[in-house]
Amino acid sequence: MDDVTFPEAIDLLDGYIRSGRCHRVVTPNPEFAMLARKDPEFREVLNNSSLAIPDGIGLILAARLAGYRIREHVRGTDLVERMAGVCARRGYRLFLLGAAPGVAEAAAARLVADNPGLEIAGTYAGIHSQEHDMKTRAAVARAGRVDMILVAYGAPNQEKWLARNQEALGIPCGIGVGGVFNFLSGRSKRAPLWVRRLELEWLHRLLTEPWRWRRQLSLPFFLLTVILEMAAGRRPVVSVDTIGG
Repeated sequence: MDDVTFPEAIDLLDGYIRSGRCHRVVTPNPEFAMLARKDPEFREVLNNSSLAIPDGIGLILAARLAGYRIREHVRGTDLVERMAGVCARRGYRLFLLGAAPGVAEAAAARLVADNPGLEIAGTYAGIHSQEHDMKTRAAVARAGRVDMILVAYGAPNQEKWLARNQEALGIPCGIGVGGVFNFLSGRSKRAPLWVRRLELEWLHRLLTEPWRWRRQLSLPFFLLTVILEMAAGRRPVVSVDTIGG
């Protein structure tokens, strides 16, 4: 996890696009960490990403237990919304990939409404599995120049998709965004601001989407794992890199 603030993250993403070289951005949370412990490929993809924003509150709490100070909670949804404004001002073209049919289109419409002048290169639901990569690549390639691609297949599928396909498509900046399209499209209701400020967004999502309860178990299991490993004197499950500041 990289200790970045929102302005620093925005500057980095802007720089990735201007560089023309491929950069992968991930939004880790406790579920990512627990999956990565069992999935070496996913762990490698995460560790080799250009930027891992401090998105999951569980990871931020774990970092504090390990003696790290995270300056800001950089939520993926907020980062996408702010970056859409940068794209609109600079003329960057955005592609939205993944989620259920129709959701990416609705999310794109919301981003354009909030950011006049934003150019959406295209949207496509597609399928995350490797056997469908060529078909999905072709759909993205038909859109022409793409400066940033947002991939909403959920972890670890979205990160693995980017690792397999982003360089071949020549897209400078790719971000795995999980459920962001659902929030932008209105399919899922986001927690009110005061709930987010109390760092209880995870509880709001559990109450509004109770079918997610098994996935939410990753938070207490993750924190327990951190505490046990630290008590045993082992290397903490979370490490922090400092960027800026």
